[in-house]
This record gives sequence, C-alpha cells and structure tokens, in this order.
Amino acid sequence: MSAAARSRDVDPICFLVAGALRAILPEGEFTLEWRHSVQKTRWIEHYRADGATLVLDTASVEGTGAGMEPPAGAIHRDGKWIWNPQTRIPELRLTHSSYVSDYTLCGPAGGCRTLASLVGTMPEGTVITARP
Repeated sequence: MSAAARSRDVDPICFLVAGALRAILPEGEFTLEWRHSVQKTRWIEHYRADGATLVLDTASVEGTGAGMEPPAGAIHRDGKWIWNPQTRIPELRLTHSSYVSDYTLCGPAGGCRTLASLVGTMPEGTVITARP
C-alpha cells in the first residue's frame, strides 16, 4: 500500500462488466498502462479512489500525435511527457478490443496484470467500468 493510501481511509475500486461486479482492488489506487492503437506509444495514468470519485493524479505519454498531445504545463522527462491533471471522474470506462494489446493494471506495490486477467474473458467491444 502506498504512503498516500496509508495516510487516509482507503476506498476500494470496483470493476464491473455489464453492471456485474467482476473484481475489487482493495488498495484504492492503480496505474493503468496501454499502447496507443495508431502511434504505438505507451500511455500511463495513475488513478486513486477518493470517496465517490476516481482522481487521475498523473499521466504520461511517450510521444505525441493522433490525439495524444500533452497539455500545457506538461514536462518532458526521461523520454516522455508527464503532467498532473488532478481530474475527478465518477467512473472510468475502458473498452476491450482484440485489435490492440490489453490494458495493464499495476497496484501500488508494483504487481501488474492485464485487465482481462482481472475481470475475466470478454467479447470484443465489452465496456469495463471502474469506480469506487
């Protein structure tokens, strides 16, 4: 568990498919990684639960193009653009596609797994919802 999670009550994050609960992340935070379908560059976002919302704390992308331009204030470091949006959303919706590599979720202690290994097999176009 990260220091941020230890310093507050932890809100678990639920993953639902078609409204059915498929998995719970009790740590209350995760890092989401994927490769852009056109540019093939890596995108990373860190989310944490805060009450009834998810907070996008940090985001980074290895390159630009095809709708991936970093916002004003982003810093280029170690070959990627990094920024801290602090965006609050009620839920995160991810779509399963066989045309790209699966999303990877990493917990605060570093253990990573694919989204499919977390929620189970899914047909093409399935929407996975993450929310506190």
